Amino acid sequence: MPTYKAPLRDIRFVLHELLQVAQLAELPGYGEATPDTIDAVLEEAAKLCEAVLAPLNRTGDEEGCHYENGVVRAPAGFKEAYSVFVAAGWSGLACDPAYGGQGLPKVLNTAFEEMICSANLSFGTYPGLSHGAYNALDLHGTDELKTRYLAKLVDGTWSGTMCLTEPQCGTDLGLIRSKAEPGADGAWRITGTKIFISAGEHDLTENILHLVLARLPDAPVGIRGISLFLVPKFLVKANGELGQRNGVACGGIEHKMGIKASATCVMNFEDAAGWLVGKPHKGMSAMFTMMNAARLAVGIQGLGLAETAYQGARDYAKERLQGRALAGAKFPGKPADPIIVHPDVRRMLLTMRAYTEGARALAYWVGIQLDVAAKHPDAAARQEADDLVALMTPIVKAFLTDSGFDVANLGMQVFGGHGYIRENGMEQLSRDARIAQLYEGTNGIQALDLVGRKLGIGTGRLLRRFFHPVQAFIEETQGEPPMAEFTLPLLKAFARLQQTTAWVAQQGLKDPEEAGAAASDYLRLFALVAIAYMWARMARIALDKQDGDDAEFYRAKLATARFYMTRLLPQHTAHAAALMAGKAPLMALEAAAF
Repeated sequence: MPTYKAPLRDIRFVLHELLQVAQLAELPGYGEATPDTIDAVLEEAAKLCEAVLAPLNRTGDEEGCHYENGVVRAPAGFKEAYSVFVAAGWSGLACDPAYGGQGLPKVLNTAFEEMICSANLSFGTYPGLSHGAYNALDLHGTDELKTRYLAKLVDGTWSGTMCLTEPQCGTDLGLIRSKAEPGADGAWRITGTKIFISAGEHDLTENILHLVLARLPDAPVGIRGISLFLVPKFLVKANGELGQRNGVACGGIEHKMGIKASATCVMNFEDAAGWLVGKPHKGMSAMFTMMNAARLAVGIQGLGLAETAYQGARDYAKERLQGRALAGAKFPGKPADPIIVHPDVRRMLLTMRAYTEGARALAYWVGIQLDVAAKHPDAAARQEADDLVALMTPIVKAFLTDSGFDVANLGMQVFGGHGYIRENGMEQLSRDARIAQLYEGTNGIQALDLVGRKLGIGTGRLLRRFFHPVQAFIEETQGEPPMAEFTLPLLKAFARLQQTTAWVAQQGLKDPEEAGAAASDYLRLFALVAIAYMWARMARIALDKQDGDDAEFYRAKLATARFYMTRLLPQHTAHAAALMAGKAPLMALEAAAF
């Protein structure tokens, strides 16, 4: 199994040098989030992930979860690791101190989530779902619900889920059949079956709080008739103690390609007591709070697995002896050269590195916007940050999971046949990475969300939150000769993005199928430009520091930035050509001919 080492140097570079995270300490409630505090938290997080979570990754995959008579047990060691996790307060890192949280910035939690996903993605699904449930209840729950449930979610004693999908519907939630009937005790009675419920049943916590979508008796047809309910596994007494078992049970667990230590459950609700979260028939707006947070978190899953794959492939390439360098032996004292001397191995490693480090910068940039949107005293600043998060959410989810899977597969390729063998751990990374492209909305759905919803909001208001800073950066750096090799490729790609954005908008108004046909290529093009923007910004910092302290780190940054601009960013031209070919090549073939 690849040995995971938290990339603290690069994480600090992004947080402190690229994003100037110290500015967050000036926001209300973040006074203690100084650079020293942030670094101390990162150090402790790295220890937990490296020493506690990573050693369970392979064993958890091999053992998987156990299901018997409605009871689900996590693999050996998971319960003990979870106890260590909550005892140290990690479950409340970015939660409100009013409920026992530490109140630290969301971007710091983003960095922590990356480490967890790198070390043990299956483990990370349990606290990850709980954090999403916390967000939804915090924003949409009544004061009574918050008082009764949030503190236990924050301290990790209880966990949470999101229950959306049913056997007959996934993306089209307007087709759900779960129903909610009024009960005599003031609670609603929830009946229905949900599938693919991550962490739906397990033995890590005392109670599990399910957030369930269901229909009221007078619900309108379709998605506008859905309400959201809190349905606990065990009912909670007025004094906060656990009462009797609620009418919710696990009907089985899925046998999956990856994340086998994460319990993916069929959940049956039979006259289960539930409490309304938010307003009647407005459940989707409340659930989107959780879904959007989950989509960003899933993007981080792709990033985390990419980092582990890169580390494993890099270390193997430095050690594996095979053949001689094309220009002549580099290590004549050895029977062969290590494979890192070969151009194609370097191509793979640099691709892995460029995508991973660029993705980290993009994800953390969005993460810091979450903090601005939540804490900034100026309403206009909060709105701008919220707009940028909304725009970038489908891009982060789709691109980081696509590139995470690609990077994991490249890592296996670097290992050659040894990558296909379980003992070396690379094949698990590929299997685990695959789900991230599917759940929380497939990446095709993310592309449709981008072109179908986000582009049109406020006549392009969301787009301006990205386009304006990129344009300003290009104008600011065009007069800096050392930046030309980074600014000019960004300028060309950005111009192509602007051109295709106008094309998609115009064609989509005439024919929605044109926008749908362009969506995936457009999202990929947008993501390539966004990553290029991150790399250009990082290169500008590195140029000023390449001859000072830690020169090797900054020179590596510049080399990777050059690789991205010259070998990966040019893909944008192919995506532009493909999307502007229109829908005809996709829609002309009759369905019967497939």
